[in-house]
Parts: sequence; structure tokens; C-alpha cells
Amino acid sequence: MRFINNKLKSALLLLLITTFSIQAQPKKQKVDGVAAVVGDFVVLDSDIDLLFIEYKRSTSSTDITRCELLGKLLEDKMFAHHAIQDSIPVSEDEIRGFMNEQIGVMLDQFGTMDKVVKAYNKKSEDDFRDFFFEIVRNNKLTKAMQDKIVGDVEITPDEVRTYFNQIPKEERPMIGTEVEIAQLVIKPRASEEEKQKVIDKLKQIKKDVLENGMSFKTRAVLYTEDKASSPNGGYYKINRKTGFVKEFKDVAFSLEEGEISEPFETVYGYHIIYLEKILGQEVELRHILMSPKVSPEALAEAKKKIEDIKAKIESKELTFSEAAKQFSDQKETRNSGGILMNPKTFEPSFELTKMDPSLYNIVSSLKEGEISRVILDEEQGEGQFYKIISVNEKREEHVADFAKDFLKIKEVALKDKQIKTIEDWTNEKLEKTFVKINGEYRDCDFVIDWLKK
Repeated sequence: MRFINNKLKSALLLLLITTFSIQAQPKKQKVDGVAAVVGDFVVLDSDIDLLFIEYKRSTSSTDITRCELLGKLLEDKMFAHHAIQDSIPVSEDEIRGFMNEQIGVMLDQFGTMDKVVKAYNKKSEDDFRDFFFEIVRNNKLTKAMQDKIVGDVEITPDEVRTYFNQIPKEERPMIGTEVEIAQLVIKPRASEEEKQKVIDKLKQIKKDVLENGMSFKTRAVLYTEDKASSPNGGYYKINRKTGFVKEFKDVAFSLEEGEISEPFETVYGYHIIYLEKILGQEVELRHILMSPKVSPEALAEAKKKIEDIKAKIESKELTFSEAAKQFSDQKETRNSGGILMNPKTFEPSFELTKMDPSLYNIVSSLKEGEISRVILDEEQGEGQFYKIISVNEKREEHVADFAKDFLKIKEVALKDKQIKTIEDWTNEKLEKTFVKINGEYRDCDFVIDWLKK
């Protein structure tokens, strides 16, 4: 989804690994058998096969047994089963939104929906979507149940200190080199002529639908640049809290049923929206996204601009922070002087060895206060742009220290407490849940007593 805000996007790039992956299924499979039953859920031999394939793909290792994989699946099914029993709500909109996001990834991988359907050995697109919907639904149920179990778990400073002091000094972990970084972004500007071409095209599509009886759905499939919704003819079902950018929601909720908006702009380009239905606090809509093309001249102009800014910073005419506040086109970081927040910790600090490889390659050799070369980058929905990165602060590798690294220690201690809470919940529910393990799997040495010995 090209017009979802950055916070949601970072949340929306997870891969499904609970039962199936987005990789193609193996062409040769043995006849399926039931490995186990947990509550209302069945675990098949093929489920274990597919999880093993995903494990090998993601780790390049075979150091895991089928018993361990089955144990993982049993835990997930236990969570999903009790989420249903406890009537924990899982939004169908959330499921379909995530599913459309993943289908967009698949389309990038396979090229066409027909190839995706064939890769999963399904009869049709509808068959595939039904199959995939259940996978996403079960994953969402599992996550929702886990969140409920640990939702009230908190940890006090004294508990953190106790946890830390229980770690022998010689076993205390090393905290890797950390950096605080900032970036300044300059985006090339599409010409007014290119913008007008897109606006005129969207207006013509609107006219074709309203005056010539053409299908908005078909036009969306043909023309929208939003790959996630293109297979569904630009369809979304949203409410005021759905994580779309404000400009998009403002237009969507201003329309009447059957109305098509005028072209309007967001950070992702220009849209028109066709409102199909109003359902209380929700709306069903279709949209078309088109972006004006950026000329090579505009790209060269953006490069010249950022080179000039870099020269001013290096000559001490401006600080990096002042330059970012004054010139950067990245509104999320501009007001903070370009400082980047770690999406995993929501802190302005990155452990060097755990950074995204593309970012690591840029900053690993920089010293504190140094600025990178001018970098040409590209993001889906935003096109190409130039950036420079500064290392504001660099903290070298050291043994964990309670005072200096309290927040990191607290995070680990809280996670440990949450794991123990989930273990207690699992052991309690195990006594009240129907579990059956079949065949060779009855000889497995599970961490959890699934056989209730």
C-alpha cells in the first residue's frame, strides 16, 4: 500500500512464518496426514514441511528437528484456539489490509497474479485469497492472544536491578557499538507540466466512468500504481483510524455514495477516489494512484542542491541540524534536525551490527561528526531522491553497565518476565484444552508437556 504512513509501513513488512511462507510450495509432497490436533485446529504433516522450508530459507541451516517445528505450531494453534474462545476481536479490515500488502510483495516476486496462484497450487485467485485469508487470520489471532496475556505485565526498576545482578559478571553481555545518526533528504521536483498530465489523465478516467459508463474497477486495475490494491480494482475498506495518510482519509470521508473525487495530492502522488458504500463508521472505496514522472534534469538539479548544502556544512557555514531543519524534504525528521529513530526501539540509537545492511554500509566507516558522500536512494511510492547522513554520536562496544544501559537491560528483563507469563498461561490452559499427538510425533521430547504425561 503506497499511501500508508511510515509507522504502519514498518509494521506491515512482516513475513508469515507461522504455518506457511510466501515462498512457492514444493511441487512434490507426500500424502498429507494429521500430525496433531489442538482445540479446533488441525496440524498437518505438510504444515511442518512448509515451516521447515521457511526455516532453511531464512537461516541457511538444518539444525532443527520436526519435533521442534511441531512444538512451535502447537503453541501457535493453542493461542489461536483460545483467542476464539475468549472472543478476542480480529478486524477483517486489518486481515485484508495485511493480506493485500503481502500480495503486493508476491506480485513483485512472481510478476503476475496467475503465477502467484500457480505457485501455491490453487485453482483460482479466489481460491488462493480464501486460503491466504485463513493463514493471516490465524496469525492475527495468535498475536492478539499473546498480546492479551502479556498486556498487563510490567517491570519495576528493582526487578530490573535484580535481573541484572543475577547475571554473573563474566557472563554479562557486550553492548555493540552504537551510533546516533541524522539524514538530510533532497527530492527532485516533478515539473508542473508532468503534474498536469497526471491530473488530466485522472480527470479523463473520472469522465469515462461517469459519462461513458466505463468501470472504475477496470480502470484501477489498468492504471493504478498502488500494487497492493491493483488486483482488487483499487478496493479498500477503511475507517477513521485506519493507517492511511490524513489527506486520503479526509477526501474519502467527504464523499457521498457513488461519488468520485477530483484529483488530489498526497506524498505518494495524485489520487481519485470512488466511494462505493458508507457502512456506519466505515467506507468501502476504490482509488487510482498515479505519480508524475521526474525528469533527468530535475534529478540533476536535486543532486546539485544537496552537494551545495553539504559544502556549506563542511565549511562550518551551517551545522547539519540547521541545514536539515532548513532544507530537508523529509518532514518526519526535519524538525528534529534530521535525527533518525530506530524503528525497533523508537530511540535515536542504532546498534551498528544490527542496522539495515544498506545503512550499515554507509555509516560503519564514518567517525563521529563526519558526513557521508551524497547518496542516490529510492523508496516505493516516493521515487528517487538524494541524501547525506551524519554520525552525531558514536559509543564504542562495552560490557553492559546497569546505569549506562538501563533501558536495554529493562527491555530484556521485561521480555524474560513476559515469556515466563506466557509459559504459566500455556501450562494452565493445557489442562483444559483438547490436544492429540499422532504417530511418530508421540515420541517427541517437547519443551511443553503436550502429551500430558
